[in-house]
Amino acid sequence: MAVIKTAIESVLIIEPKLFGDERGYFFESYNEERFRAETGIETRFVQDNESRSKYGVLRGLHFQRPPYAQAKLVRVVKGRVLDVAVDIRTGSPTYGRYVAVELSEDNHRQLFIPKGFAHGYAVMSDEAIFQYKCDNLYHPECEGAIVWNDPSIAINWGISEADIILSEKDKHNPTLAEIGEEFTYGK
Repeated sequence: MAVIKTAIESVLIIEPKLFGDERGYFFESYNEERFRAETGIETRFVQDNESRSKYGVLRGLHFQRPPYAQAKLVRVVKGRVLDVAVDIRTGSPTYGRYVAVELSEDNHRQLFIPKGFAHGYAVMSDEAIFQYKCDNLYHPECEGAIVWNDPSIAINWGISEADIILSEKDKHNPTLAEIGEEFTYGK
C-alpha cells in the first residue's frame, strides 16, 4: 500500500496495491499489522459501517465528542464521493482547515481521519456505497456536527448547492465557532 500525506498532518490517503488480470482484481482493503507499520498509527478499529446514498446526498460534517471520539478509515466501494475532513482541534495550526479527497470505486483510495476532525462527504455519482471503520463505538449522546456550508470553512463540495440533499438533522447544525472547544490540539 502507498501512504500519501495531505496538507493536514495525520490525515492520510491510503492507496492499496491492486492485483488484477482478465478475471478482475483483488486487493487487501485492511490489514491491521501493515496499516500500523506503514502509517505509524496505533489504532484498533472496533466498528464497521456502510451507507448507500444517491447523487447529491451530503452527509456531515459529523464527529463524536470525547470520551467517545472516533478515528475513521473510509472508502467507497461503489460510485464516487468527495470526502472531507475538517480540523476542529482548538490550538491546532490547521484549525478550521480541511482536506478534500475524491474516493471512488475506480481509485480504491481510502482516507484516514484522526480524532479531532469533523467528517462529511457528498455523493458525486448516481449512487455511492460508502464504508468506514471506526476505532470507537458510536454513542449518540456524544454525537456532534458542524453545518456543511459554514462560511468560515468554505468547503467546495464539487456539486451544485441546488443539488445537495441533507437529512433534517444536518440542516440545523451549528457553525465551527458555535461548537466551542470540543477538542484541544496535542491532547
